[in-house]
Amino acid sequence: MIPQDRHVPERLLLARHGQTVWNIEHRLQGQLDSPLTDEGIAQAHAIADRLGGAGVLTVCSSPLGRAMQTAVVIADRLGAEVIEVPELADLDHGTLAGMTWDEIDAAYPTAREERAANRYGWAFPGGESYAQARSRARKALSSCGWASEGTPLLVSHEMIGRMLRAQLRGLDASNALGLRHPHGVVFEIDGRSERML
Repeated sequence: MIPQDRHVPERLLLARHGQTVWNIEHRLQGQLDSPLTDEGIAQAHAIADRLGGAGVLTVCSSPLGRAMQTAVVIADRLGAEVIEVPELADLDHGTLAGMTWDEIDAAYPTAREERAANRYGWAFPGGESYAQARSRARKALSSCGWASEGTPLLVSHEMIGRMLRAQLRGLDASNALGLRHPHGVVFEIDGRSERML
């Protein structure tokens, strides 16, 4: 359900960080990091161009380097303030962070099957689950509401982004897990509705 916290913004914009080296290599990043590619930097500039008249005065960013770099590019272009929000960091992938699924299959042969059986409640070994991350999403939304002027832009990650969108739109676990967020796409979320910009 949508939180009753009056400080959760009624309207916000949500962007995913630009493409990274590990995205190309199909490595799980989680709370580890890899640098933006040239394409990822271009995506950040394109988002900034697209949001020129959107009234963004505050960019709330995950503290992870790929998101922060994206946020700074956008904020510099828009003349907005960047605020680091720790709860916007992506799901903690624990011991699987930095690995490809082929590497995971070799080292943790039952992980893929266990995850498929309960994708929402399954926690990455040494990390967290979507269910655990959803409570972080609630905190992140409240933090951004307190800190923001105008329409806030949140720069985050695909996995925690699913939980942010689900929280705002009142989606259940199944619908939340079906959400996708390609690089370079901005979602405008207003109440329970969302559209791509």
